[in-house]
Amino acid sequence: MTERTGTFGARDLSDTRLTRTSAGSLTGERTEVTSARSRRLVGAAVRASRAWAATRTALSLAWTWVRRTVRPAGVLAVATATVGLGAGLVFGWVEALVAGVAALVLLALSAPFLFQARTYDVDLALAHERVVTGAGVQATVTIRNTGRRPALPGRIDVPVGAGLVEFGVPLLRPGASSAQVLELPPQPRGIVRIGPATTVRSDPIGLLRREHAFGDVHDLYVHPRTVPVPSTSAGLIRDLDGNPTSRLVDADMSFHAIREYAPGDSRRQVHWKSTAKTGRLMVRQYEESRRSRMAVVLGLDDAEYETDAEFELAVSAASSLAVRAVRDARDLDVVVGAEIPRVVRGRLRAIRHIPTTAPRTVLDGFSGVDRLTDTMRFVDVCRLAAEANEHLSIAVLVTGSKVGVGVLRQAALAFPADAATVAVVCDERAHPRTQVLGALTVITIGTLDDLAGLLLRGAGS
Repeated sequence: MTERTGTFGARDLSDTRLTRTSAGSLTGERTEVTSARSRRLVGAAVRASRAWAATRTALSLAWTWVRRTVRPAGVLAVATATVGLGAGLVFGWVEALVAGVAALVLLALSAPFLFQARTYDVDLALAHERVVTGAGVQATVTIRNTGRRPALPGRIDVPVGAGLVEFGVPLLRPGASSAQVLELPPQPRGIVRIGPATTVRSDPIGLLRREHAFGDVHDLYVHPRTVPVPSTSAGLIRDLDGNPTSRLVDADMSFHAIREYAPGDSRRQVHWKSTAKTGRLMVRQYEESRRSRMAVVLGLDDAEYETDAEFELAVSAASSLAVRAVRDARDLDVVVGAEIPRVVRGRLRAIRHIPTTAPRTVLDGFSGVDRLTDTMRFVDVCRLAAEANEHLSIAVLVTGSKVGVGVLRQAALAFPADAATVAVVCDERAHPRTQVLGALTVITIGTLDDLAGLLLRGAGS
């Protein structure tokens, strides 16, 4: 709104401005105040708001510092000093005054122990970043005084997963260092976060405490336990009854061996160097390439397993088979279930692939798997794995004791009819056995050694 003054209708620009708000972008806007008085009021309100925000921030930081620094015993000492000095000075109570002075002296004596908390330089190093479950690992913590004055004794806390390892630090002269070797306790399978190391300074009484965390954090890969299993070329390529496959063809590109010429062999496959050495006609023999395509499917549904130990047995069995396939240079795909939010269950299908570039990467991937409550059924996981892998020759399904034979048969139907399908059922209460149910072979194991024994029996038959 504008005011007109004078006969010529001139605008009193000193008293009036048009209010205008522009939104030229989604991130900014401009507002002008209508009058000088309003501008002063708005300016004062803005300054007051900013001052209050800064005060709240300062109070929050101060409270955070007090909460982290003053221990329960320190709170008691502060309360005693405040109440005792106040009561002694106001009412003349000598006992209260003495108690207040004593508490104040204790707080004053405790304060020097908090100084120079950040003059430490802490280096955390692991002897091994990958271990097998049940094995411990050594960690070396090197503390160096980077200040110009001696560093008072303190303590170092090193978080190890959900646990905590602590040790004392002696008095360090400027430039001096101290190395502490820690024997970390065995960790369960998983990816265990170690660090950051935290310096802790506290007085002997425990009134005050100061901490400073360093950024040195390590991930310890705790691999599942594995056992040597027969080569997939000697064992899983067989039908697990001991009968070697006859699907060896000469027209494939996957070289297998040199053998003596038989009637009907193509002359193009004659290996002339071997023929010259042996004096007999020798030909190249090829393994059908479809036989080198293998999938290992591990179910993660919590409802499939009776106990945590049973699930760990399944992870170890799948890991052993996958590592063997990688070492045999098989075209391998390791598939596990993926977590699916409850709100989209039934409308979303998802699986997760574990890298198979090397045995170490396979074991790293198995270190990170865990039982899931919100995931697809085992049958659906197998179907999606079959869709993601064409021309499979071998499918190994690893699951727990709560998955029945009917479910296993249904899961096996998801794979090609000419593919060898093997189900490994982990049941700690069962005796090891092998069942042939049509095109599906079911291996039941109670321990990890049972897996190697059954496969060796099949390979050696």
